[in-house]
Amino acid sequence: MFKKIFYALLLLLMMGVGSSAKAQQKITAIHIEGNAKTKEYIIFRELPYKVGDTFSKDSLQKLNIVSEHQLINTSLFLSATVTAKDLDSTHVEIAISVKERWYLFPLPYFRWVDRNFSEWWNVQHRSLDRVNYGLNFKQSNATGNNDKLTIGIISGYTQQTILRYQFPYLDKQLKFGAALGWQYFTQKEINTSTEADKQVFTKTIDINQKGYRANINLLYRPNLFNRHSLQIGYGNSEISDSIFLRQANYMPNYKKSFSYIDFNLAFTHVKFNYNAYPTQGSSTEFALYQRFSSSSNLSSFQFRKIWAHEFSKKSFYYIESNSVGKIIPNQNFLDSRLMGYGNMQMSGLEYYVVDGNAGTILKTELHFLLGSFNVPKTSGIKMVDNFSKKLPDIHYNFWLKAFTNLGYVYSERPTNASKLSNTLLRTAGIGLDIISIYDFVLKIDYSVNQLGDKGVYLHGGINF
Repeated sequence: MFKKIFYALLLLLMMGVGSSAKAQQKITAIHIEGNAKTKEYIIFRELPYKVGDTFSKDSLQKLNIVSEHQLINTSLFLSATVTAKDLDSTHVEIAISVKERWYLFPLPYFRWVDRNFSEWWNVQHRSLDRVNYGLNFKQSNATGNNDKLTIGIISGYTQQTILRYQFPYLDKQLKFGAALGWQYFTQKEINTSTEADKQVFTKTIDINQKGYRANINLLYRPNLFNRHSLQIGYGNSEISDSIFLRQANYMPNYKKSFSYIDFNLAFTHVKFNYNAYPTQGSSTEFALYQRFSSSSNLSSFQFRKIWAHEFSKKSFYYIESNSVGKIIPNQNFLDSRLMGYGNMQMSGLEYYVVDGNAGTILKTELHFLLGSFNVPKTSGIKMVDNFSKKLPDIHYNFWLKAFTNLGYVYSERPTNASKLSNTLLRTAGIGLDIISIYDFVLKIDYSVNQLGDKGVYLHGGINF
C-alpha cells in the first residue's frame, strides 16, 4: 500500500517538474546595465526575443545563451551576461550586464606587407624595408551606434591614405546600413610574377605603382544571423615603365594604366558562439564579384563553409571548406593570383603561392584545451595596483590542435616551373592557439607539406 502511494507521489512529482520546464513565461521587461556609451537599441538588436514574447523556461535559458554570444560577437563588449529573473510562475524579467571595450585606438601602425608573418620573418629576413608604419586612428562605436571610423596615414613600404566609415543601421527597423571607403597608395616594390610557386618582387628607387579606390556598401540584415551586402567600387592603378617592361601582362588590360568599376554581392549566415575563435556553430559565406573594364572584365565567385562542434567544454572539431572560381578573359598576372592570398591559405604552404582559375581547400582540425591563465591585477605596489584596477581583466586560453589540409588549384595555363598547380596539395601538423581579450588569437603551427618542407609558422594578432 505504502509502495503504491510512494510511486504515485513520485510520478506526480516528475510530471510536475516536466510541466514546470514546459510552462510558458512572458517577458515583461528587459533591463540593461554597463552600457555607458552603447545605445540600448543596439543591444536589443542582438536579442532573439523582445518584451511581450512568451517561451518555456528551457527555451528561454537557451535563448539567453544565444543572446550572450550575439553580444560578444558585436566586438563591443569584453563580457556579457544575460539572466532571467522569475517574477512569478508566468512572468519573467531579463537582466543584461555588459562590460564595454575601449573604443578609441589612436595607435602607431607597424605591420609587415607580406602575406603572413613567416614569409616576412624567414624569407624576407625581417627586412624593415618591407613594413608599413604610421598612424592608424580607429574609433569603434563612434556615436554609440556600433559605427566604425578608420583614418590611416601609412608610410614605409606602401604609402597609404585610408578613410573608412560604416554605419550599420539607417532605418528604425535596424535592417539597412551603409559604409564608405577611400584609399590612395603608392609603392616602390611590388610582386610582379610567380616563379616556382613563389612570389618574385621588383623594387626601384622611384614609385613603380600608384592608385586609388573608392567604394560604397549597402548593407541588409533581416535577422540575427543573416547579412547581405552590395559593394560598388571605382578604382585606378598605374605602373611605371620599368614594371611594364619586366611584366607586360601585369595589368588586366596589358597596359600601364587600368581603371575599372566593380560590384561585389555577398551573403553570410554566421551563428558562432565566438566569431574570433568558434568552438560551436557554423557559417556560410557566398560572394559574387563582377568587374567591368574595357577588354578586361572579370567574373568570380567564392563559397566558404565552416563547422565547429564541441565534444565537451575542453574539446571540439573544426572543418572549413573554401572554394574560388574565376572567369579570366586573358591570362594577366593580377587576376591569376589565387592560393596563398586572402583567406585561401593552407597551413604548411606559407612560403608558396599558386596561380590559377579555380581552387578549393578543405581544413580539418581537432582542438583540446590545455588550460587557462588569468593575469593577476595585484602586484603589491600601490601605484601599479591603482592603475591596474582601471584595466580590463586579462585571461588566456591555450588550445592544442592537430590538423590536416587538402587543396587543389586548377590552372588553365600552368607553367613548367609550377609544382603545385593541377595537383593535390597536402599538409598536416600540430599547433598551439592562444586566445585572449579583444579577439586576440595567436596560432603557432608546426606543419609539413607534400614537398617535404617542415617548419614553425605564426598567424594571428589582435583585433581592436
